[in-house]
Amino acid sequence: MARKLFCELHPICYDISVIKCRIHRHVKDLFSKEKFAEDKQADKLPVLVYEHKSLIRRKLGNVDLQLQENKAKNLSLAAPKVTGVLIRPGETFSFWKLVGKTNAKKGYLPGLTISCGKTQKGIGGGMCQFTNLLHWMVLHSPLTVTERHHHDRYDLFPDFGRQVPFGTGTSIMYNYLDYRVKNNTGQTFQIFTWVTDEYLCGELRCERELPNSWHIQCEEERFIKETDIIYREGKIYRSKFDKKSGNLLEKELLQINHAQVMYKAEHLLKKEEV
Repeated sequence: MARKLFCELHPICYDISVIKCRIHRHVKDLFSKEKFAEDKQADKLPVLVYEHKSLIRRKLGNVDLQLQENKAKNLSLAAPKVTGVLIRPGETFSFWKLVGKTNAKKGYLPGLTISCGKTQKGIGGGMCQFTNLLHWMVLHSPLTVTERHHHDRYDLFPDFGRQVPFGTGTSIMYNYLDYRVKNNTGQTFQIFTWVTDEYLCGELRCERELPNSWHIQCEEERFIKETDIIYREGKIYRSKFDKKSGNLLEKELLQINHAQVMYKAEHLLKKEEV
């Protein structure tokens, strides 16, 4: 039997571990030479790189629908913290540096959170949908992802109106699990985010037209059974094209999925797998 980690011994031990991680992040950033993006402007940069929107209220198994309503509120509070931010050459975008701690004092409500493959609820829950949106836009740009966490060991919910491939999501927790992106290009980028009655919306913009475009796809996706456990497999690729010629310049393997399915999925297996 594997020995339990300190954070698993007792809820108090978990809280101590979280505080330790947050202090470590603060100290690390304090002495870092990283220049974080913080300036904003209301005027949009002229070139639209990519835009996306994601449905806020989705059917997620037996999850309490009130948590979906609370998520809508949480996203509406966080979106203005990010919108308009300029990511200049050499700067790093940090989600938590802009949004800050999502606590009840700021109006955040209990929302859905995921930990160790299990759904829970916590104040400010639902922020993963925000960084999912940001990550999907960034993947269609030359910006460099420098920090991304994910809970892709588990496939927690059946697909419901899925727009992006499974495995391209993110996992965050204030402040030690962050989503960070660095601008290693020669021009400034800008992010806009806002919430409508139904969607979380976003735009990624820049100063000058880009010579390339990007396409993300999942290949070889399938559901398999291993020792009575069903897994979802697939390979996530990012293809880079020259806009003028349409030629494929590069095809990059981003991730290989092998996620345990946490819902009834027998009907998704091929006949030979049943």
